[in-house]
Amino acid sequence: MVPAPGTALLVGVVGSTAYGFAQAGSDIDRLGLFAAPTEDFHGLHRPAESQVTTDPDVTLHEAAKWCRLALTCNPTASELVWLPDDLYEVRGPLGEELIAIRRSFLSAKAVRTSYLGYADQQFRKLLTRDTTDPVTRRRAAKHARHLVRLVEQGVRLYETAENVVRLPDPDRVRDLGERIADHPATAEALLASAAERLARPGVLPPAPDPRPAEAWLRRVRAAHYTPPTT
Repeated sequence: MVPAPGTALLVGVVGSTAYGFAQAGSDIDRLGLFAAPTEDFHGLHRPAESQVTTDPDVTLHEAAKWCRLALTCNPTASELVWLPDDLYEVRGPLGEELIAIRRSFLSAKAVRTSYLGYADQQFRKLLTRDTTDPVTRRRAAKHARHLVRLVEQGVRLYETAENVVRLPDPDRVRDLGERIADHPATAEALLASAAERLARPGVLPPAPDPRPAEAWLRRVRAAHYTPPTT
């Protein structure tokens, strides 16, 4: 695994492996967050907020950036604090604290906007794929799977305040994705149903509570500050 440009607080396996879609030869995607040394924020140039590599596939966000993404209920970033226990590779004390406050990042509007927005992006990509070509047909099926996943995860999160990353029936989602890849219009009813359910009153607050994230970040900064020596 690529080392973080600071101290890794939480790192886990995400993507197809986490959802239950992985097959032989599937890539292993990792997502994590790190704390840059606090003194690095005191100069003219702020430390890098993210580090992304493709070989291996690793995305690491600095703690403050991850919190900003999570407060918008970004589906990709948010799943880091909802992984099954066996998928974590780094889970330090501050990472544990972040998992403990994960519901404070949730809000009805953000879940509705983010999950439906990402699902709609997958739908638009589907419409541009030439499914007569084997390569683009596989990509279309991937977009369709993630469309179904985003819709189902988003509705469940909105209605229960639980983000179930590991899908209970990935084969069903995969099969539905194959059908949608061949007939993209099939997804329109799925998207419409999700929009209708997300328009109803749910269990999430209208806005997130940023106070736990702010307090957590201050603990992160205190823990990663090295006073200058004289």
